[in-house]
Amino acid sequence: MVQIIYILAFTLLSIFAISNLIRSMIALSQNDSRGYQDNRNRRVSPQYAHPELWDKDGKYIDEPLMVIKSINVDDARSRLDALYNSSPSSEK
Repeated sequence: MVQIIYILAFTLLSIFAISNLIRSMIALSQNDSRGYQDNRNRRVSPQYAHPELWDKDGKYIDEPLMVIKSINVDDARSRLDALYNSSPSSEK
């Protein structure tokens, strides 16, 4: 009797999983047919902007708030080594 319940439960879960897989594949194929939308050039409307994008006078800040500088691997390694060697817990 337990084997029949196990087989029935496994069958139901398998059917549920396969139906979800098919629905997901159909949804993905419909999304692919819509085309790619480029959101990089879209600007956020100032009325819906995050509070940190407002200055102290309540004006919208339209400038980059963080700039990331890229460096080569050797320079990064030498800076990390210097930081590690200058730490107080490092033994020389």
